[in-house]
Amino acid sequence: MTSPYQTLSSRIAYENRWTRVREDRIRHPDGSDGLYGVVERTDFVVIVPWQDGRLTLVEQYRYPVQARMWEFPMGMWEQTPDVDPARLAAAELQEETGLTAGRMQHAGIIFQGPGYCTQRGHIFLATDLTQGPTAREVTEQDMICREVSLDAFEVMVREGTLQDAMTVAAFGLLRLKGLL
Repeated sequence: MTSPYQTLSSRIAYENRWTRVREDRIRHPDGSDGLYGVVERTDFVVIVPWQDGRLTLVEQYRYPVQARMWEFPMGMWEQTPDVDPARLAAAELQEETGLTAGRMQHAGIIFQGPGYCTQRGHIFLATDLTQGPTAREVTEQDMICREVSLDAFEVMVREGTLQDAMTVAAFGLLRLKGLL
């Protein structure tokens, strides 16, 4: 698909190992000029662990919003941006929860925030789970892991106990596809 926008110039405004912010001067389809800030991040995965009618969630402190958040296991490997999403999903699941999936089903793709960010997420349903040890990163040292029923999960969303958009989107996609 050809873009209706013309990029006049582009510069990197900020960069670290996880995120790059690009500032583009653009021309809109009507001929007027504008400015776009674009956050560039590598692909991520969201893993929905499902076994015996229960979902596995993790809770951790999220510094940007200064709050603990319940969410599905998820992550990205900034040092390996072209990693196979299924490999990344298996590794993140084991790292955060200690679970190994006998079956990992790719269920779909979502974009984190397409109005400002290039980051794409791959949603996986993990089943036939076996428990083992976790291998959490230092930033995950306060992580808590908990199993919840579908009903309890939905109550968490309705009551605002679970507010992570990627988790809610992954759950909704899997429900609509009849996988949960």
